[in-house]
Amino acid sequence: MVIVKMCQPLPTWTYMALLRKINQVLLLLLILTLCGILYKKGRKGAGPGHQADEVSEPPEDLEDEIPVVICAAAGRLGATMAAINSIYSNTDANIMFYVVGLRNTLSRIRKWIEHSKLREINFKIVEFNPTVLEGKIRPDSSRPELLQPLNFVRFYLPLLIHQHEKVIYLDDDVIVQGDIQELYDTTLALGHAAAFSDDCDLPAAQDVSRLVGLQNTYMGYLDYRKKTIKDLGISPSTCSFSPGVMVANMTEWKQQRITRQLEKWMQRNMEENLYSSSLGGGVATSPMLIVFHGRHSTISPLWHIRHLGWSPDARYSEHFLQEAKLLHWDGRHKPWRFPSVHADLWESWFVPDPAGIFRLSHNR
Repeated sequence: MVIVKMCQPLPTWTYMALLRKINQVLLLLLILTLCGILYKKGRKGAGPGHQADEVSEPPEDLEDEIPVVICAAAGRLGATMAAINSIYSNTDANIMFYVVGLRNTLSRIRKWIEHSKLREINFKIVEFNPTVLEGKIRPDSSRPELLQPLNFVRFYLPLLIHQHEKVIYLDDDVIVQGDIQELYDTTLALGHAAAFSDDCDLPAAQDVSRLVGLQNTYMGYLDYRKKTIKDLGISPSTCSFSPGVMVANMTEWKQQRITRQLEKWMQRNMEENLYSSSLGGGVATSPMLIVFHGRHSTISPLWHIRHLGWSPDARYSEHFLQEAKLLHWDGRHKPWRFPSVHADLWESWFVPDPAGIFRLSHNR
């Protein structure tokens, strides 16, 4: 005879205790997961800026993507949108625009893009934290508009843009007439973290510089009466360059600690007032001239035709302007204000403000 032993069912209180333990384990796992997510977000938000649009992309898409960094200041959003429009309209390349702004402008930037002809572009909005500049900028510039926080975004590119090896940085007061792919393909020499356009590289630009009394050498930016500047061993007649258009190698930038070097020269200027008040004024150009002296590659001259904003009377020839790949209204006379020169070229790319706040001055 076979005797079968039947398992006795567990008491109800045992089941309840088991369920409570399972629920406690699941709750612990949920808490750990949430902590991990919050930690990652905190890491991304640290530093001088973070992306307001957290959109991850597969690595294969990034290989064909051209990142263009451009700032959007509160009173100059129209300039940023015109620049973006000109870039997007003149290329078939896959462009990712990184639009950098302060916190109080982010929603307006998004509205302008999403409610205008720019709605088709690929873009990310990046918030810049101006507290990173505390104690690093002298308040006595002859051009106070150049002391705006966004003017120093170019110092912090690797901390703002994390996914790309090569990046284009553009000032907002430019118009691109060529294919941005050509600028992106600029060759950077081994060991160079950036490429710029030299101020002595184009005869037509030098003619305009002489006409409006601009300096195109280090003498116009550094105070050679100071021992610290003399000790650099840089000739005052060395040709300067403009950092308003830049192609940068992020790997070299980080390895050479370029950001830290630039901050060092900002702090030295706070202590010793090293920069000429005529042009440099302690702003972005002077530290870059020091850090990148003899250590930068060159952009094709036609990719940075500048000084269009220095005088309402200094004009380039129409033929020369047609050949230009990029036009830059650096200086006080911006093309959205009166008086200015070659404003018609800029206005052809202007994107009206959906909010009706930014308006052109048409008293020409």
